[in-house]
Amino acid sequence: MPSFADPFAGNVNRKMTKEELIQAVRLDIAGELEAIYLYDSHVQATDNEAAKAVISDIRDEEKAHVGELMTLLRTLDPKEADFFLSGEGEVKELLEKLDTKPETPGAEPENLLNGNSPTVGSLRD
Repeated sequence: MPSFADPFAGNVNRKMTKEELIQAVRLDIAGELEAIYLYDSHVQATDNEAAKAVISDIRDEEKAHVGELMTLLRTLDPKEADFFLSGEGEVKELLEKLDTKPETPGAEPENLLNGNSPTVGSLRD
Protein backbone atom coordinates (compact mmCIF):
# COMPACT_ATOMS: atom_id res chain seq x y z
CA MET A 1 0.00 0.00 0.00
CA PRO A 2 1.26 3.48 -0.74
CA SER A 3 2.36 5.50 2.26
CA PHE A 4 1.73 8.91 0.69
CA ALA A 5 0.03 10.16 3.84
CA ASP A 6 3.38 10.11 5.67
CA PRO A 7 5.59 12.77 4.06
CA PHE A 8 8.64 11.37 5.90
CA ALA A 9 8.20 7.69 4.99
CA GLY A 10 10.93 7.71 2.34
CA ASN A 11 13.39 9.92 4.19
CA VAL A 12 16.68 8.53 5.40
CA ASN A 13 18.07 10.58 8.26
CA ARG A 14 21.69 9.91 7.27
CA LYS A 15 23.77 8.89 4.29
CA MET A 16 23.50 5.20 3.53
CA THR A 17 26.47 2.88 3.59
CA LYS A 18 27.28 1.06 0.37
CA GLU A 19 25.67 -2.10 1.76
CA GLU A 20 22.51 -0.19 2.68
CA LEU A 21 22.41 1.39 -0.77
CA ILE A 22 22.65 -2.06 -2.36
CA GLN A 23 19.73 -3.22 -0.21
CA ALA A 24 17.76 -0.08 -1.13
CA VAL A 25 18.33 -0.72 -4.85
CA ARG A 26 17.12 -4.31 -4.40
CA LEU A 27 13.99 -2.95 -2.72
CA ASP A 28 13.56 -0.47 -5.58
CA ILE A 29 13.75 -3.39 -8.05
CA ALA A 30 11.09 -5.25 -6.06
CA GLY A 31 8.87 -2.15 -6.19
CA GLU A 32 9.26 -1.89 -9.95
CA LEU A 33 8.43 -5.58 -10.38
CA GLU A 34 5.33 -5.15 -8.23
CA ALA A 35 4.27 -2.16 -10.34
CA ILE A 36 4.72 -4.23 -13.52
CA TYR A 37 2.52 -6.96 -12.05
CA LEU A 38 -0.18 -4.48 -11.02
CA TYR A 39 -0.21 -2.60 -14.32
CA ASP A 40 -0.33 -5.85 -16.26
CA SER A 41 -3.27 -7.08 -14.18
CA HIS A 42 -5.11 -3.82 -14.95
CA VAL A 43 -4.47 -4.26 -18.68
CA GLN A 44 -5.80 -7.80 -18.54
CA ALA A 45 -8.88 -6.73 -16.56
CA THR A 46 -10.25 -4.15 -19.01
CA ASP A 47 -11.61 -4.04 -22.52
CA ASN A 48 -11.05 -0.28 -22.80
CA GLU A 49 -8.46 0.01 -25.57
CA ALA A 50 -7.30 3.50 -24.57
CA ALA A 51 -6.72 2.40 -20.99
CA LYS A 52 -4.91 -0.72 -22.20
CA ALA A 53 -2.60 1.33 -24.41
CA VAL A 54 -1.74 3.89 -21.73
CA ILE A 55 -1.31 1.38 -18.90
CA SER A 56 0.73 -0.96 -21.12
CA ASP A 57 3.08 1.91 -21.96
CA ILE A 58 3.47 2.78 -18.28
CA ARG A 59 4.09 -0.91 -17.47
CA ASP A 60 6.79 -1.07 -20.11
CA GLU A 61 8.48 2.01 -18.66
CA GLU A 62 8.64 0.16 -15.33
CA LYS A 63 10.40 -2.69 -17.14
CA ALA A 64 13.01 -0.21 -18.34
CA HIS A 65 13.44 0.97 -14.75
CA VAL A 66 14.16 -2.63 -13.69
CA GLY A 67 16.91 -2.76 -16.31
CA GLU A 68 18.36 0.54 -15.11
CA LEU A 69 18.31 -0.56 -11.48
CA MET A 70 19.79 -3.97 -12.32
CA THR A 71 22.63 -2.22 -14.14
CA LEU A 72 23.21 -0.03 -11.09
CA LEU A 73 23.11 -3.06 -8.80
CA ARG A 74 25.68 -4.89 -10.95
CA THR A 75 27.89 -1.80 -10.75
CA LEU A 76 27.53 -1.45 -6.99
CA ASP A 77 28.02 -5.17 -6.28
CA PRO A 78 30.13 -6.92 -8.92
CA LYS A 79 30.08 -10.15 -6.88
CA GLU A 80 26.29 -10.22 -7.15
CA ALA A 81 26.67 -9.64 -10.88
CA ASP A 82 28.77 -12.81 -11.00
CA PHE A 83 25.86 -14.73 -9.45
CA PHE A 84 23.50 -13.29 -12.08
CA LEU A 85 25.86 -14.37 -14.84
CA SER A 86 26.21 -17.83 -13.31
CA GLY A 87 22.43 -18.25 -13.15
CA GLU A 88 21.99 -17.00 -16.69
CA GLY A 89 24.65 -19.44 -17.84
CA GLU A 90 22.81 -22.32 -16.17
CA VAL A 91 19.56 -21.41 -17.91
CA LYS A 92 21.29 -20.91 -21.25
CA GLU A 93 22.89 -24.35 -20.94
CA LEU A 94 19.54 -25.94 -20.13
CA LEU A 95 17.83 -24.16 -23.02
CA GLU A 96 20.55 -25.32 -25.41
CA LYS A 97 19.96 -28.91 -24.24
CA LEU A 98 16.26 -28.41 -24.91
CA ASP A 99 17.05 -26.66 -28.21
CA THR A 100 14.88 -23.72 -27.12
CA LYS A 101 15.23 -20.33 -28.80
CA PRO A 102 14.27 -17.01 -27.15
CA GLU A 103 10.75 -15.94 -28.09
CA THR A 104 11.88 -12.36 -28.69
CA PRO A 105 14.62 -11.70 -31.26
CA GLY A 106 17.59 -10.09 -29.52
CA ALA A 107 16.58 -11.45 -26.10
CA GLU A 108 19.47 -13.88 -25.94
CA PRO A 109 21.12 -13.78 -22.47
CA GLU A 110 24.32 -12.22 -23.81
CA ASN A 111 22.30 -9.34 -25.29
CA LEU A 112 20.38 -8.81 -22.07
CA LEU A 113 23.64 -8.56 -20.15
CA ASN A 114 25.41 -6.11 -22.41
CA GLY A 115 22.44 -3.82 -23.01
CA ASN A 116 21.89 -4.85 -26.64
CA SER A 117 18.39 -6.20 -26.07
CA PRO A 118 15.41 -4.56 -27.77
CA THR A 119 13.84 -1.71 -25.83
CA VAL A 120 10.42 -0.13 -26.03
CA GLY A 121 11.95 2.73 -27.99
CA SER A 122 13.78 0.47 -30.41
CA LEU A 123 10.63 -1.53 -31.09
CA ARG A 124 8.77 1.62 -32.07
CA ASP A 125 11.31 2.61 -34.72
